[in-house]
Amino acid sequence: MSLRVIAGKARGMKLKPVPGESTRPITDRAKEALFSIIGSDIKGANFLDLFAGTGSVGIEALSRGAEFALFVELNGRAIKVVQANLAHTRLISRAKTIRRDAFQILAKPPDRHFHFVYVAPPQYHGLWFKALTALDLNADWHQAESRIIVQIDPKEYESDHNFTHFELYDRRRYGHTMLIFYRLTEVADASRKDSAL
Repeated sequence: MSLRVIAGKARGMKLKPVPGESTRPITDRAKEALFSIIGSDIKGANFLDLFAGTGSVGIEALSRGAEFALFVELNGRAIKVVQANLAHTRLISRAKTIRRDAFQILAKPPDRHFHFVYVAPPQYHGLWFKALTALDLNADWHQAESRIIVQIDPKEYESDHNFTHFELYDRRRYGHTMLIFYRLTEVADASRKDSAL
């Protein structure tokens, strides 16, 4: 699969893939649809790319006007590819890369308000559900207007997953890719605001 930036400042620039079969890059079709759904909300946003792989999604966010992107990836080869792709697209000044297990990040308070949290873990291990559960249990991540976007194979999706503080508000399928969109529930948001008073 040929990887490229679809739109924005780095439009048309090719991205390096991660050698081997350890990552599953998003297709252009699914990525274009994702950012069509996000729309202009990406401008000035902070974007967290968990299980970053090639960094394609976070780089697309930066290219389209995100203020900052954090790339979290445990695979050493992958994190080097992310750094190379950021340098190539000249977007590295608004990015940070961390080689670490994503669940270590989710267990702690975030260092800033992330408007978008993108979750695209290795497939068929239930890691997307584990990540959403970690976010659900950590009140420090319950930030108003934040959205969580999950990328999985449709075979991994089970409709009976319910979370206490997050609600599903959109779900799209593009071939072998499913995108699921979550946001803070109104009840959880009201509770968070009350506790801050």
